[in-house]
Amino acid sequence: MAQWHSLQQLDSAYLQKVDELYIGEDFPMAVRHYLSPWIESQDWEKASRDVSVASILFQNLLENLDIQYSRFGQESEAFLLQHNFRSFKQNFQVQMLQVQQNPMETESQQDIQKKMLELKSKVLDMEHHVNSLEEQQDEFDFKFKTHNLEGHTEQEKREEMKVLQDLLNKLNESRKNLLVSIRNILGIADSLLVSLVKEELVDWRRRQQKACIGAPENVCLNRLEQWFTVNAECLFHLKKILKKLEELCGKLTYEGDPFKMERPALQKRLDQLLTDLLQSAFVVESQPTIPQGKGPLALRTNVQFSVKTRLLVKIPEMNHLMKVTAMIDKDIQQVKGYRRFNILGTNSKALNMAESTSGGMVAEFRHLTLKEQKAGSGGKGSNDGALSVTEELHIISFEALFERHGLSVKLQASTLPVVIISNTSQQQSAWASVLWFNMLCTDPKALSFFASSPVATWPQLSEMLSWQFLSLTKRGLNEEQLRMLAEKLFGRQLSYENCRLSWARFSKENFQNNNFSFWAWIDGILTLVKSYLEDLWNEGYIMGFVSKGKEKSLLKKQQHGTFLLRFSESCKDGAITFSWVDHFSNGKSNVRSVQPFTKNDLSQIPFVEILRNFQILVDENIPENPLKFLYPNIPKDDALWKYYAEKNADGENPYKEYIKTKLIVIFTDKPNDIRSAQSVDTMNSPVGTRDCPGDAVPQGITYAPQNEEVPPVTVASDELLTLSDELLNDPWMSVELPQGDTDLCNIDFSLQALDDDNSVYSTVNDSCSIEDHPFTSEFFCSNPLLTPVTTATTPTHFSGVSHDQPSRLLHF
Repeated sequence: MAQWHSLQQLDSAYLQKVDELYIGEDFPMAVRHYLSPWIESQDWEKASRDVSVASILFQNLLENLDIQYSRFGQESEAFLLQHNFRSFKQNFQVQMLQVQQNPMETESQQDIQKKMLELKSKVLDMEHHVNSLEEQQDEFDFKFKTHNLEGHTEQEKREEMKVLQDLLNKLNESRKNLLVSIRNILGIADSLLVSLVKEELVDWRRRQQKACIGAPENVCLNRLEQWFTVNAECLFHLKKILKKLEELCGKLTYEGDPFKMERPALQKRLDQLLTDLLQSAFVVESQPTIPQGKGPLALRTNVQFSVKTRLLVKIPEMNHLMKVTAMIDKDIQQVKGYRRFNILGTNSKALNMAESTSGGMVAEFRHLTLKEQKAGSGGKGSNDGALSVTEELHIISFEALFERHGLSVKLQASTLPVVIISNTSQQQSAWASVLWFNMLCTDPKALSFFASSPVATWPQLSEMLSWQFLSLTKRGLNEEQLRMLAEKLFGRQLSYENCRLSWARFSKENFQNNNFSFWAWIDGILTLVKSYLEDLWNEGYIMGFVSKGKEKSLLKKQQHGTFLLRFSESCKDGAITFSWVDHFSNGKSNVRSVQPFTKNDLSQIPFVEILRNFQILVDENIPENPLKFLYPNIPKDDALWKYYAEKNADGENPYKEYIKTKLIVIFTDKPNDIRSAQSVDTMNSPVGTRDCPGDAVPQGITYAPQNEEVPPVTVASDELLTLSDELLNDPWMSVELPQGDTDLCNIDFSLQALDDDNSVYSTVNDSCSIEDHPFTSEFFCSNPLLTPVTTATTPTHFSGVSHDQPSRLLHF
């Protein structure tokens, strides 16, 4: 309580500083006031070093809040305080959850925090020293001016001179001590600046580099901004103090005056610290990015990009007063073949606090574009140098001028190197360059990096590859997937730690006898996963990178019907396939695969529905789904059911005016000739029309039965027409009547009805009347047992009689 009581006795100027410390709800002043005896009796220094002690103190804090809450309940006028303390406790608990989710401070950060508190304390003490010094000087000045007045004897004058000399000596000593304190403060500020600029800011820049290529790094600047701001506020306050010392020195100086001799050097050192701090505090918070791009730093001419700068020193009175100007390739020497660009759009903007959620000083450019300069011959510049367009690096820089308290500082910040392309076909290569540079280089000025690009170690490369998947989905690559990739790149080895990959092997040379590079293969898979397979990838159901040999060895050890999902090794744009194992009664096993599904295939039907409805024709042409267990032993439906096509609450087709159709994936069971097929689930076709996929049918895919024109079947009048269950999935059935059978009125046929999971639950023998037509006719079957397969309410015609009832329109 003594500290808090003493604090309340300060002058109003310092009480205002106290008020500023308690702005916000992190730790309300009311809590500090009412719990001051308990707060001042705790060892907070130890709690800052020991998490367990801090946890105990936190629980004790909550208990003390409850005790104080109860005390207010006994007071008639404390209703509002009771309400506030209940809110305080809830806020503290929320803050605790947020702290638990954030990484712990490093030892260096804890050291910075301590120095910040020490710096603020010493600057606050400096005010008292200056006030005390000013009182001493006023006392000496008054006595010095009055000691020669008449009426004093020589003895009195000598005694007065002795007193004046003592006062001057004390004043001189006080001035020296004050200057020593200022030097100490400058030393602390200098040490803090080194920690902030050489360590924390460097670390943040590296984290930002890694975040640009997908790493899950924390690039929030709020903590750095707080530290920079506190340091700057203390230094600006010290600048005012030095100005005050200059005024005191102007009023009174003497031979050997330390103010006169040492203050200019301290002022110069202070100004240099402020200059260094401000110049370091101007950063690019968000690197240049275009919409729908692969990622930051890969820009395209004539396409708008956004970029944000930030000054890590909050100065509210400078809001909207500092202009930031953007430029490209400033001070870059002209090199033959090196393209030059102009920045179009509003390239000048004021630093302001409105565009930042945290109230920081930012300038966000959202509508800048790049335009290539024309070469001297009148045409556009071209890259005819040793580097390709996607290996050519450029720098976008920003400039601003800080002017305050007699200090004028030119600020400059630069982006990381950007790659500039002119069309989307170069995007893949451009992103490869961005990845390679930011994975290996920490010097943002190394624009000739690709002239002699260093190799990447497998640990570096594997980490970067995993980030690509993690940034697009919720799951990176696990150790087994990375080991499989390493084996593809370097062959089978005991350890891949010392393996290295060159830039050419990564992005230029053909990969495993294919006509595309390793990166092109990975990028195609990334696009496929993000567009069509994200749910399965996030669940960890896609093994992905596994060789055919490894695949067989894994599956043969599993139970019958076990399947796994892997990426194709021969498709540039990404493709996925699945393989399953059959075990026979003779003890032999067979691992079978389907032709990979590309993005064209998956754009027609979700991959989950392919797995759900996949069938292969086995003996007697009976379709069967051989996929039973997702590797290693998860029942297929247990793994995939939540991703199956949804129905409405009644389980009915919401489009009642359409006939619901489904295309089942049917395979002919031929040894070594398993081809891929796909189905369009819940394809809704209006009655009376036929909606075929047409060009969407990939080569090698068998559609059954909704394919191109199927020849009608010719039957005799007394022949039984048998429909296989695969035909139940197409609503149309046409029959060509033989010559001379124009009087035929009925056709007898047998068909099988399927339930929702395509299993046969009923066989129906029926007959159907047809319209009198000499050669070909289309007809409906209205048997109600068929309605679970697909139904529609449509007028039907039987022997000239119109019926309005659920019907089934079949096509042969």
